[in-house]
Amino acid sequence: MTFTPFPELQTTRLLLRQVTVKDSAMVLYLRSDKTINKYIQRPPERQTRTITDAVKHITMLTDQIESNTSITWGITLQNTTEIIGTICLWNFSKGHTIAEVGYDLSPKHHNKGLMSEALQAVINFGFNQLPCITIVAFTQFRNANSIKLLENNGFGLNKTLKDPDNSNNLIFELFE
Repeated sequence: MTFTPFPELQTTRLLLRQVTVKDSAMVLYLRSDKTINKYIQRPPERQTRTITDAVKHITMLTDQIESNTSITWGITLQNTTEIIGTICLWNFSKGHTIAEVGYDLSPKHHNKGLMSEALQAVINFGFNQLPCITIVAFTQFRNANSIKLLENNGFGLNKTLKDPDNSNNLIFELFE
């Protein structure tokens, strides 16, 4: 499994591309805005509070891509350069057959089907370009929009799995 060269993904309305230091201001916004992060619990060492924190986060994402341990795409509208969100595959199992998906999106782009479009592209990549046979998603039980997104894209709730780090999370799965 390799993420080099970086696999850009295109959909009807979106380009999913690598996140760069030029995206620092938007990464800071996406990782610190109260609305976007309402249902996310990050330990203090993973919180993004400054541009310096955002640059460190982007550097970590780049290192993970280079080491083939995680891949994060910046979501842009076609023919624009500013990211409006991110989506990733990470937390791979041994053998890379299971991956976790994570995502965020600027609220001004909610309820337009954009995250569903991005998610479909990433699911396709995971199942067709990687050895994934299962993609999982953790979402807070009160996050109705995320639950709806996952269900509308074929994910099913696994009632037997529990998140050991956050008892408020539900775990959804999608099988190849």
